Amino acid sequence: MDNKSNSEVVAEIYRNAQLALTSISDIITEVEDGDIREEIMHQHEEYEKICSKAAKLALNYDLDLKEPSPIKKAMMWSAIKMGTANDNSSQNIAQMMIRGTVNGITSLKTSLTDGEKDMDGEVKKLLTELIAMEEGFEKKLKKFL
Repeated sequence: MDNKSNSEVVAEIYRNAQLALTSISDIITEVEDGDIREEIMHQHEEYEKICSKAAKLALNYDLDLKEPSPIKKAMMWSAIKMGTANDNSSQNIAQMMIRGTVNGITSLKTSLTDGEKDMDGEVKKLLTELIAMEEGFEKKLKKFL
């Protein structure tokens, strides 16, 4: 895998974590239950750490990381507001969070499978860390169903 491909994976890791941070920021205002709120805030902190690690790794590839587009953010905000308008129960919040987490896992695992053999060690390490983290989040969120 050449630097460009490693760069693409680093950019994907960063983008995935940024989308999660945006979603959490949008949904947390709808959360009333303290237990799920605490779990979501913990996830926010962990995604911030991944963003920081990806940003440091991006320096190795002279990569200019991009935030999600305003249109993407607006679409996510709308979906969250519509999804919680009539039901902001812990169960519904958990379902919404799980859907986003599973989408992230699927995308990241595809990247791992496609490039694992040639991927830089540091890139692979961060990618597998994020996958494991999201799988753990999914498991924890299922407790709220």
